[in-house]
Amino acid sequence: MARQIKITDIADLMEEEVQTIVDVVAAEWIGEVKNLTPVDTGRLYNGWQIRPEKFRAVITNNVEYAEPVCFGNNLPPSWGGKPRSKPEGFPEPPPGFPELIGKEKATVRVPELIAAFRRRN
Repeated sequence: MARQIKITDIADLMEEEVQTIVDVVAAEWIGEVKNLTPVDTGRLYNGWQIRPEKFRAVITNNVEYAEPVCFGNNLPPSWGGKPRSKPEGFPEPPPGFPELIGKEKATVRVPELIAAFRRRN
């Protein structure tokens, strides 16, 4: 049986839906990014942070070598123009992997969550 929702409750229900989706996707996103983040000392891995805000989540990594490792940009001269993000024998993550994961979440996971929320309500 369908849930009975008062018209005055629709705005709160939609806010709840959006915030839940943001929170779930941000947690999943950061988990997947951490799984691909190279680990030597653990600084880069532990540098990922989520700052929740209303209807969005800001995900950052302030480690100084996050950009070269994750995106292949601004490689330090000492790296000789080549990425050095994985220990020997481990596959290199694709350049821009955090952004690639985010795009996948936006196009696949968000619609799945919206559909699931609406089926429940």
